[in-house]
Amino acid sequence: MKTHNFHFSATRTLLLSLLLLLVVTIAKAGDDECNASAGFGFVCGPKSPEDLVQVPGTQWIIASGMVQGASITLIDSQQKSWAVLYPGERPRAEQNMDIYGACPGSPDPNNFITHGLNIRPGENGHSTLYVVGHGGREAIEVFDVDANGTRPVLTWTGCVVTPEGKEINSVASFSDGSLVATIPLHPGKTIGDAFAGELTGAVYQWSPGEITFEMIQGTELPYANGIEVSADEQEIYVASSVLLNVIAYSRSNPARQLRATTTMAIVPDNLHMDNEGRLITAGMVANDSVCGDIESSEKFDLERFASCPRPFTVKAIDPRTMETMDLVNSPAIKTFSNITMALQVGDEIWIGTFAGDRVAYRSLKQ
Repeated sequence: MKTHNFHFSATRTLLLSLLLLLVVTIAKAGDDECNASAGFGFVCGPKSPEDLVQVPGTQWIIASGMVQGASITLIDSQQKSWAVLYPGERPRAEQNMDIYGACPGSPDPNNFITHGLNIRPGENGHSTLYVVGHGGREAIEVFDVDANGTRPVLTWTGCVVTPEGKEINSVASFSDGSLVATIPLHPGKTIGDAFAGELTGAVYQWSPGEITFEMIQGTELPYANGIEVSADEQEIYVASSVLLNVIAYSRSNPARQLRATTTMAIVPDNLHMDNEGRLITAGMVANDSVCGDIESSEKFDLERFASCPRPFTVKAIDPRTMETMDLVNSPAIKTFSNITMALQVGDEIWIGTFAGDRVAYRSLKQ
């Protein structure tokens, strides 16, 4: 889950091995079937597409990949097809030294794992893509997205390396190029600590000209996950996968929480603002008669949690009131679980997963 929703610090190698095993297992189950299920169609092939963003003004969707070798893929929402977008055979790189001079260079294309995504529209068919990167280093990788051709082209332009190798989960951007990001687990903290109610992570910020991220005092949470900013850039919204809610903070005074949603029946993961100004999140049902309830203690077992397909829900949140409404409810789907996010593209909803071999979509008119 963003990593998901239960990220992994000290046990990165073990966890990535687990995720790869889950992907392979699910892929085998679906080798001969990419058929519609529970009202969803699927684009099969992308590995662990944990987060999705739409290239502004186009039908293209960019997907991250939370396992080794997945990197970044491009999905055609109209044709329901996909292709490798980055690194490909010839990864493009033009480092912006004025903004990202502290970055040591482009990421190793052979050791590049991608996680949370954020995209900000630019001018003349260009936009900026921010990617949470793991693998060779812990950093936010920055790309120019050129959508003027027959399909978008990515060019790496810089990075912001995280302090002390801390692992970021999600990232959001401001119009001046500043970034905010969540770190769910500080060094020495575990998922069990988060479920025991400890403040295991927080929101971090970076502005152009600074070397690395700094923690925003007052934003400490048990497993801070998805993050987004308001349209006027005065508020920051953060999902806690342990508190099962989304919290609004003032950008100028983050030590004071402004408001929050009620406790949800799902584990909220990534957050994205839709074209109507609503926050969209998605997650698996926390308490399920088949898979069991999520343990609110050190007993949490990620492998057991990720191996059992759970029902899931897509929710829209009014950021002014933090009231929620269900957009999509789904029963458990054998070949598609571990839900992390939802993205509205036209009249369709697209859904990602941290351990799977496909992206799901369905019409919102259903």
